[in-house]
Amino acid sequence: MTDPQIEDLSYEEARDELTAIVATLEAGNQSLEESMALWERGEALAQHCQQWLDQAEKRIEAMTAEQIQELHEE
Repeated sequence: MTDPQIEDLSYEEARDELTAIVATLEAGNQSLEESMALWERGEALAQHCQQWLDQAEKRIEAMTAEQIQELHEE
């Protein structure tokens, strides 16, 4: 089974996979090559999660600004 493309993962899926990777790396039972591959995927997953969070923050800021504008128009 191949790993799903990171860009296709939801925030929760990426977060859960990242958590599993961290646990696997902490166990220390992998070869250097396996550890490096996991680390690289973990970095990509962390970046993907951060993008999700950044987008959510922008949406919240936009909605808040819209609500403030509506209050000022009343």
